Amino acid sequence: MREEKLHIGGQAVIEGVMMRNKSNIAIAVRRDKGTIFVQKKHFHSVSERYPFLKWPLFRGFIAFVEALILGYQSLTLSAEQVLEGEEEELKGWELPVTLAISLAAGIGLFILLPTVLMKFLKQGLEMPLLLNLGEGLLRLVIFLSYILIISHWKEVGRVFQYHGAEHKAIACFEAGQPLTVDNARNYSTLHRRCGTSFLLVVMVTSILLFSFFGWPGLWQRILIRLLLLPLVAGISYEAIKLASARDNIFTRILSQPGLWLQLLTTKKPRDDQVEVAISALQAVLPEEGAAASESVPG
Repeated sequence: MREEKLHIGGQAVIEGVMMRNKSNIAIAVRRDKGTIFVQKKHFHSVSERYPFLKWPLFRGFIAFVEALILGYQSLTLSAEQVLEGEEEELKGWELPVTLAISLAAGIGLFILLPTVLMKFLKQGLEMPLLLNLGEGLLRLVIFLSYILIISHWKEVGRVFQYHGAEHKAIACFEAGQPLTVDNARNYSTLHRRCGTSFLLVVMVTSILLFSFFGWPGLWQRILIRLLLLPLVAGISYEAIKLASARDNIFTRILSQPGLWLQLLTTKKPRDDQVEVAISALQAVLPEEGAAASESVPG
């Protein structure tokens, strides 16, 4: 009987790592005293209740939304664990407000700003395809600049280290090796199926999709871009899924830009950070083990 493959995903959080499979999520966080806090809980996708959401394009947008929700919940829990015992407590309203501000800033920075800038930079250029290409390149430059700037912050640098630890742990699992720090240390911080690649594919997809709608007025462009976000996410998800399901020269070329981007979003982790990633991964594995599969790190 063929052993069922286990799909593992993950995300770096504050001083820790979140790992998930189809039905469980686990968060491991290094506390101030050096102990590792691990919490595991069941997770059921909304697509299990509404099967049509598993259809192509639908499933990509649902996966994106659920990743945002789980990511927010994981960051909340990790922040609470890091602040445990400190005089400054995390107020219940602070993280939701921070999330809302972050989402608004992200939309403003990566969706609104590029199209507004292109309005002033086009200088007589009228071809819609070139205008959308120019906007897409501006978006990419803004995104890369943002990553470069925040990577110099100490706190973000540690999150990037945990991102690298997450990749090492998953790569070790996929290779069928025992999950130990010594084994995981030998693997790369880069992973072909990292969720970071999704962001890059989104940018390329948006250029192609937005071009079909020409270059209308500024407010119409902004509205179109916001309305098309679910479709862009769905198409990008299918592209990543295709790249992870095959291993050939085409999929390797498709994955390479994402690997280059990971040079910015991952850093070499310390052994104690790898230990945290392994703790989270072990918590979502069946007790008797599982076959390695096409895991999708964050």
